[in-house]
This record gives sequence, structure tokens and C-alpha cells, in this order.
Amino acid sequence: MRDVSTFRLYVLRGTYLLLVVGLGLEIWPGVIQHPLTLPLMNGVVRSLLGAVALLALLGLRYPLPMLPLLLFELAWKSIWLLAFALPLWRAHRVDANAQETVFACLMGVVIFPIAIPWPYVFAHYVKKSGDRWR
Repeated sequence: MRDVSTFRLYVLRGTYLLLVVGLGLEIWPGVIQHPLTLPLMNGVVRSLLGAVALLALLGLRYPLPMLPLLLFELAWKSIWLLAFALPLWRAHRVDANAQETVFACLMGVVIFPIAIPWPYVFAHYVKKSGDRWR
């Protein structure tokens, strides 16, 4: 715990809280009550993001052990922006729905790298020896 300042832990907790509240307001109503005609992949996406919100609750109590959740969020948002939003933008086909998603993903791509304690990530996920294989 001494590797990361108390201030940084509160920044992390604030980031997890942002995920909990944002996804709680946006995703969970569609998980709890949805039409049976909802396309299958929309249900998959809502379920996945609902799970992220639930796991972010754990991040409020355990901000460092839950860092992989923020890394996952940063990774999928970056991939979506590069692989899907950028081609849409280049083709001038960004509609209102895509624009809303672009904004939400850009917020994550800006906020998460600021909140993540990169020296801790490097020390614990890159430099540290991995678990034994047998």
C-alpha cells in the first residue's frame, strides 16, 4: 500500500465511483427491464457493462487489487475508438448514437490514464515475476 499515496487511492476510488454511478444510471435500467425483442448482442453488452459496474463497487474498497478492471476499461475503449469510431468518423457516418458512445469512450481514455498509478502497474504487472506454472 505504501507504493501508492493516499491521495492516489482516493483518485482511484473516485474513478471506480464514476464507473458505478455512470453505468448504474445508464446500463442497469436496461438490464433490469428490457424488451424481449432486444438484439442478442445488445443484451450481451449490457450484461458485460453491468458486471463492470458491480466489480467497480469492489474497487471502492480495494482500489489497487481491482486495477485490472480499469486497465480492461481503458483497453476496450481504446480499441473501440480506433477500430470502430475512427473509421466511422473518416467516412462521415457518425450518428447521434455513435457520437454519444465516442464521447463516453473518450472520457474514459482521458480519465483512466490519469487515475491509474502507472509506476505501481509497471512494478506489479510488468517487472514482478509471474506466478509459477506448476
